[in-house]
Amino acid sequence: MPEGPEIRRAADRLARAVEGDVALKVAFGLPLLRRFGAKLSGQRVLRIRPRGKALLTSFEGGLTIYSHNQLYGRWMVARAGERPRINRELRLSIETDTDAILLYSASDIAVLDARGMAAHPFLAKLGPDLLDEATTPAVVEARLADRRFAGRTLAAVLLDQAFVAGIGNYLRSEMLFVAGIRADRRPKDLDDRERTALAEAIVAVGRQAWKRAGVTNDWQRAQQLKAEGLSFETRRFHVFDRDGLPCWTCGELIERSETGGRRLYACPGCQV
Repeated sequence: MPEGPEIRRAADRLARAVEGDVALKVAFGLPLLRRFGAKLSGQRVLRIRPRGKALLTSFEGGLTIYSHNQLYGRWMVARAGERPRINRELRLSIETDTDAILLYSASDIAVLDARGMAAHPFLAKLGPDLLDEATTPAVVEARLADRRFAGRTLAAVLLDQAFVAGIGNYLRSEMLFVAGIRADRRPKDLDDRERTALAEAIVAVGRQAWKRAGVTNDWQRAQQLKAEGLSFETRRFHVFDRDGLPCWTCGELIERSETGGRRLYACPGCQV
């Protein structure tokens, strides 16, 4: 499932295509939503923004399209009137006089007014968004001290969207590595230095993954590895999906474990 940085990059791409323009035609593939096509057609697209792993497309009339890609949803951009040759079901199209943004295969779509946004079961439970400018290390550090999260393992806390929305499995391993902290520790057991380091890593790794298309390894180091002929998949992460390979920092072999059915990677030499 795409994580916060991937959803943000998709939102950026979609916004470049249609944000600020009038949607001449809006059409829904799901029968229960088709009546909204006529309501939204002819309205200006005000903003396309991520909220955790969901996407919110707001229109000038006060309605917002909520969509969640889950495992199979895929957004595409095309020229107005054109459709890609793809073996997927089109669930939503928003078309201006020049471009179209198209959502395929997703089933979690809703059209919401302000009250509906506040009451939506997914949106209502989300914590601060990982990539929101207002989500600073100080904000994250305060949430680590919150009793809702302080007594649970970091492996669980980092995947809880009520903690910080947009963190997923690869980011979890990378954030913990950058902070130098094991996943089985709890926020309340960290000292002040460790809590600060983890909060800073959460923000920094998330923003780098957004800006660098998922590369969470040190960017200069990643470029060096690329120059040495190593594949993109080999150089993009510090520890994620690198079990059995040497840590770029200390040389210890990266270890893989599972918690809650989800993969977790760590360096036994760098994380304490």
